[in-house]
Order: sequence, then C-alpha cells, then structure tokens
Amino acid sequence: MADSSYEAMTEITYVRHPVDFSRPVRYAHGPDSYRQPGVPRGTVLDYAWTASRVFPGTSRCYWVYVPEQYTASEPASLMVFQDGHLYLDPEGEMRVPVVFDNLIHRGEMPVTIGVFIDPDTENRNAEYDAFSDAYATLLLAEILPNVQDRYVITDDPDQWAIGGGSSGGSCAFTVAWTRPDRFRRVMSFLGSFAQIEGGNPYSELIQDTPKNAIRVFVQAATRDLNWDSAEFNWFSANLRVAAALAERGYDFRLVLGDGGHDTNHGGAILPDALRWLWRRESG
Repeated sequence: MADSSYEAMTEITYVRHPVDFSRPVRYAHGPDSYRQPGVPRGTVLDYAWTASRVFPGTSRCYWVYVPEQYTASEPASLMVFQDGHLYLDPEGEMRVPVVFDNLIHRGEMPVTIGVFIDPDTENRNAEYDAFSDAYATLLLAEILPNVQDRYVITDDPDQWAIGGGSSGGSCAFTVAWTRPDRFRRVMSFLGSFAQIEGGNPYSELIQDTPKNAIRVFVQAATRDLNWDSAEFNWFSANLRVAAALAERGYDFRLVLGDGGHDTNHGGAILPDALRWLWRRESG
C-alpha cells in the first residue's frame, strides 16, 4: 500500500553541487527576480527625514514602494527594509520592487506597501547594532506615521514585516523582538548578531523568554565574516539564533548558502523567502 504521507510530499529536483567550495560561489536569480510581461509595476517615491528626536542630529533618505494594485478602499500590508537603497535597484542583487510586483500579481504575497530606509551615514552601527527599542521607536513614532498619512495600512501586526541584511538583518529581528505588537514577520539575511553591542543576546534570551508570535526567516552563509573564528563569528551566531528558535518552537526557517558576506544568495532566494514569510498557514 502506498504511503500517503510520502505522496503528499513536494519533490525537489536534484542539483549536483561542486565538491570544492573554496572558490567563490554565485547563485543565479530565478524568473521572479526579472520583469515579466503583463505584470503591473509599482511606483517608488523618495523622501527625506531630518527631524529625528530618537537620534538627534541625524538625517536619512527613505523610499516608499506602492504596488499598482493598491487602493485606499482596502488596507495594505507593510514591509520595512533597512539599508533601503540596496534593495531598490532592478539590476542589483535584491530587486525587491521587481519581486514584489511578480509575487503580488500572482497572489503569492498580499498587496504590500514597502518602506526602504537608509541609516544616517555616520550613525548606522548605533542605530542597527544596539539591543534596544530605539530604532523601533524611530520607525513607529517618526517614519511610518508619514507613510500612514498617505496610504491606508492595516493595523494587523501579522501583516507587518521587517527585513534587512547584515546589521540591518539583526536590527530587523530586534525591532520585532521588542515590538511584536507591531511587527510579526521577520527576514534576516546574514544578520550581524555577532556585532550587537554587548554580544549576541538571542541564543539564550529566546530560550529564556516566553514564546511570542513572530515568524522568522534566517539566511546564513558558510563563509560569512570570521566563519572559522572563535569570536565575532557571523556564521555561528546565525546558527545559534536559528537553533534557539527551533528549540523554542518558533515558526522559523533557516536557509544556508555557500558564500561570503554579500547579497547574492539572499537576492537569489528572496522570492522564496517572501513566499514563505507571507504564507497564510503556519509550519
């Protein structure tokens, strides 16, 4: 008799990997990272913010992506990206507006307003690497109210996501950790957990704190910064965060790539990461 559980599985095509990973590895982008015929294009608008009370004396640019399908009669979902300019170039590695266009068009993610925020050029580490709610406060009290004044965005925290890479990735996790009442979907690519001021708190903190409602996508790389060192090891720090999430029973996914501290692997898997992050079922 056939095993029904086996029949229900999704089969993934076998791809042979090279034996030698000592040379640089590059991942090719799939069709969701390219413009597709017949897919409506969203609009990207640029703004500046120079009146911060959370980080006095700083200034930053930010951009707002509005999908063609947005209408004021239906509240949109929200996703925030740190180091925002890195995610906007349609010829770059991440290509978020292109990916958003394709996935929203096919109903694989909700109609989502994207907010792409750059840090102050002299203050990035202070903003991103601190274990505090300061950056979350910047978002919720200063930047996002301007966006909400222009667009109708749902109040449902399950429809608010935040993501980033490197320090922007660990920052995204910290925002959701400190404010799960607002952000419950997190995407961290090569998170700089090893660089958080005072050391990575999450491997123990996740285990010692009652489980909250966040959903987390973690991408790590085998040749990330200090991958073979006992201290400040970006690779092992991400694995420890993922292990703590697993042991605590979080809705999370870890994807491991072969590469260094760059955006290539994250960009290649971004469509799949977003599909997983925005899926309606758990698990």
